[in-house]
Amino acid sequence: MIGKVSYTTCMNFKKWTLKKAFPWLLVIAGSIGLICAFIIAFDEFKLLSNPHFQPSCDLNPVISCGSVMQSKQAHLTGAPNPFLGLMAFPVLITSGAIMLAGAKIKRWYLLGLNLGALVGIVFVHWLFFESVYRIHALCPYCIVVWVVTITTFWYTTLYNIQLGNLKLPAKLVGTATFVRKHHLDILVLWLLVIAALILKQFWYYYGHYL
Repeated sequence: MIGKVSYTTCMNFKKWTLKKAFPWLLVIAGSIGLICAFIIAFDEFKLLSNPHFQPSCDLNPVISCGSVMQSKQAHLTGAPNPFLGLMAFPVLITSGAIMLAGAKIKRWYLLGLNLGALVGIVFVHWLFFESVYRIHALCPYCIVVWVVTITTFWYTTLYNIQLGNLKLPAKLVGTATFVRKHHLDILVLWLLVIAALILKQFWYYYGHYL
């Protein structure tokens, strides 16, 4: 019986297409990102009101949210960066929810979502560089936001390509087919490269634990 249930679950999972999964991805990714943005914003307010406040994720010299929060990079627009997440992630949640409700989303809206995700991915890669190579400290909640943003951009782009919202030159059709077939492999590799760069930079601290 258990084997039959497991086989049925596996087969149902395989039937999931990007079109079916995409709204759920937006809702889940947006929810995770919103929670992390809220935690970071809350801790930053506490830090601003009390310079001696120690965020819960200040674990060691490397995993140090306080160091990141007090940096100039954490206030790119003059306000705390989490405010951007508090505005952006509800858009993902709402977009996914209305798609699940059966609403037909216009092409311009999906392209706008893709553009927003593109801006987000440029921003998080800049934050990655600044955190690792300039601030020399990491915020675990920020890292979760990086992963969520990269994943959202990746699948929003693939979704728009699949629907024909993003037109590809004929010479890239073969590449697009390969990417669709190995979408998860590429995403995992992308994240592993980031993880490897982080580990390399902070090997001086974590190397003796491995």
